[in-house]
Amino acid sequence: MIHSRVAGKLPAALATLALVASLGIAGTAPASAACGTTWGSLPKAGSASSSAQVANVRTGRHDCFDRMVVDLDGKAPSYSVKYAPLHGIGSGHPIPLRGNADLRLIMDAPSYDREGQPTYPIIDRSELANVAGYQTFRQLAWAGSYEGQTLIGLGVRARLPFRTFVLDVPGGGSRLVVDVAHFWS
Repeated sequence: MIHSRVAGKLPAALATLALVASLGIAGTAPASAACGTTWGSLPKAGSASSSAQVANVRTGRHDCFDRMVVDLDGKAPSYSVKYAPLHGIGSGHPIPLRGNADLRLIMDAPSYDREGQPTYPIIDRSELANVAGYQTFRQLAWAGSYEGQTLIGLGVRARLPFRTFVLDVPGGGSRLVVDVAHFWS
């Protein structure tokens, strides 16, 4: 008799647990609260003298942010990252990006060597990396490399907080990292 009363209450208990979990009141914070980003959306920049060249551009997904990494073959150069419309470097032609905000990265590093040979071969200027399925990124586009500078555009879902920093790589290279948060915290 006890067994049948417990079995009858099991579906109701499971339904209650499912409701509590779906409402987010079951003890764990939602991902946006756990991230706690305090980066802001104002321009960020770094200043350094360097003769580094762009070797690669890639992206990655994390729990709290989407990441773009520019691999350099030397010490990280001066750079500036800010929300602004993207225009072709050298030409000035507008380059539309998918998303509701355009994040522009310009750095004092060419994507070619002293003989003018590419150090980062570009297959598709409008799709440097496949960002399908990313929470924040919508498009990563090449705007050019001209007179020692390289310009890259990042179309994002909205004007969200971002951070930039440089990582040194063993052997003398470096990485310029741009993280864009999934949400405002």
